This record gives sequence, C-alpha cells and structure tokens, in this order.
Amino acid sequence: MSEHDDLLSTYDFELPAAQIAQHPAARRDESRLLVVRNSGQVDHKRFRYVLDLLQNGDVLVRNDTKVLPARLIGRRETGGRAELLLLHPHADGVTWRAMVKPAKTMRAGRRMLFGKLGAEVSAKHEDGTIDVRFPVSRDDFERLLAQEGRMPLPPYIHRQDEEPPEVLAEDRERYQTVYARRDGAVAAPTAGLHFTPDLLAEIAARGVEVVDLTLHVGAGTFLPVRTERLDDHVMHAERYELSTESAAAIQTAREEGRRVVAVGTTATRVLETLGANGRPLAAAAGSTDLFIRSGHDWSVIDAMLTNFHLPKSTLLVLVCALAGTERLLAAYREAVAAQYRFFSYGDACWIERA
Repeated sequence: MSEHDDLLSTYDFELPAAQIAQHPAARRDESRLLVVRNSGQVDHKRFRYVLDLLQNGDVLVRNDTKVLPARLIGRRETGGRAELLLLHPHADGVTWRAMVKPAKTMRAGRRMLFGKLGAEVSAKHEDGTIDVRFPVSRDDFERLLAQEGRMPLPPYIHRQDEEPPEVLAEDRERYQTVYARRDGAVAAPTAGLHFTPDLLAEIAARGVEVVDLTLHVGAGTFLPVRTERLDDHVMHAERYELSTESAAAIQTAREEGRRVVAVGTTATRVLETLGANGRPLAAAAGSTDLFIRSGHDWSVIDAMLTNFHLPKSTLLVLVCALAGTERLLAAYREAVAAQYRFFSYGDACWIERA
C-alpha cells in the first residue's frame, strides 16, 4: 500500500461522456468483457467468455435483490412538479423514507399525487429526506407502485424524462437481473445484468455451483466521496441476508481450496464482511458499511465479475484493492482507449485477486 492509496485523487481517470452507456446492449450476454488476470495480463473478450474463465468446482455467488420501481414523478397539491425516490419502508409497508424534489418546500402535511397514487409527507428529517405515507392498503400500494413507478436509473443516464413509454418499459426488464426475486433495492447489482438463463444453465452444467445472497442496494451507492482522505469518508450501510445453504456451500469451497467468484461489489461486500479474518461463514442478516480499500485482508473471494465504476468512487477503490491500484487503473485506461461502454448499462470486467 502506497501513501497515495488513501487519497481520493488517486482513483481518477478520464472518460469521454460518449462512453457512458445510456442503453443496454442488444443482448445481455453480448457485452464486452475486460479480463484482468492476476498475472497482470489484460484480455479483451465478450461476456460469454466467462464460460472459459469459470472452472469446475468454483462457487459463483450472485445477489438476488430485486429493484423496485421506486422513482415517482407527479405533482404537488400546489401544481408544481414533485419527484420521490423511495428508499425503504416502515413497518406498516405504506410509509416510506424517501428522497424528494423539491426538498426545500416539503414539510409535514404536504400532499402529492403520482398518477392514481396519492401521498402525504408525515415527517421531514435533518438530512433532507422525508417520511411519506400513501393512504391505501399495502396490497393496493404495491399494485399502484408497480403501475405508476419508474425504475430508478442512475443519475448519469440522462434520458429518463424524455423516453417514450416503450423504452421505459424496457428498463423494467433490463435494469433487473434475470434471477432477481427479493424486493428491496433502489439500484441494480449491475454485474448480474449480463447473465441470461441459458448462460447460467451452461455455467452450472460445467460444474460451477451457483448460490445466492441478498444485499439491497441503496441510494447511497451513488453518493459522491467528498473527502480527499479516504479515512475521513463515512460509508453508507446496506441490508444483507445470507442463507444457511449458501453459507455452507461457500464455506465448504473455502475449506477445500476451491475458488469463490463474486458477481459484483455487492456480493463481495457481504462475503468479506461475514468472512473477515478467516471467520467461518454462517447464515446471517444485518447491514454492512464495510469500505474495502487498499491493504484489505481478502478472506473469501478469489475473483469478481463487475461493471466499470465511476472515477473517485468507493466502488473503484474496492476493485483497485482487489487487483492492485496501478494495474486496475492501467486496465481502465486501456478500456477507455478500446471504446468500452461504462457504468450500469455498460460492459463488464473479470478481475482476479492480485
């Protein structure tokens, strides 16, 4: 670990705006794949090449969280525009913590209408978020949210308010993994977007054990790091769950010296949280605010499939910790030169632990 690895400015790279993917690839598994090997070699492939990278006996760990259509656009009772991003529900299922625009004018008692779904602010918090109550039954709320809500695409996808309904409908399918099953995320675990049912079947047929965990990706994943020294950054927390069956499969692989391959930074953070310092994996549910940085003592994963990450982001810091900062940033520069597509709807990387 060098003295510069703790500085945010180290984790920067130049990226032309035209290489930020605004739409998904025509087919999920036709994305490109940048392969960063632990030898330092970098290869340029297509995503289906994971069939050659994965080995008989590997355990592939994926995140089965499901993205909610958590973005609501409508009107305030005064007639002005209102926008909500639902973050997480309260116990009643119809009151939610949310981010709101415009935030300054919002206070308890203010009402909004999102198509057929009405809402009233019940509290405002110091961080600018609100509690908002939807005066319907839980079943009706879920039905109306599915009808009126939009997929909460990341802020660097700039087409969200202009697209015709058929494209917004496509986002409901494509900004979701094919194995998503547990509602709760407000952002997709994007490394998993490249898999198709057929590709997963082929992977399993080659002797790779595919197991699931859940981490509900929160809006905090998009928050910028505002401190130059990484020691001063406060990491957001996200909720996770690991089942008894998945924990046993991963732990057995560790004990037998077989590789554990994480699909994405979300699965990585859960595994490295629960298996820290060689601790045996067991079923667990909780939240993690683990910030993986240079010098991290890797305990569980041997390789990771992941998308490209934003400059000066905690996720870029994480993948640099896995591959080595200089090696990973050099690979990113090579990907930029080779016209890879970046971020959530972009291409993928296979990164082996240095």
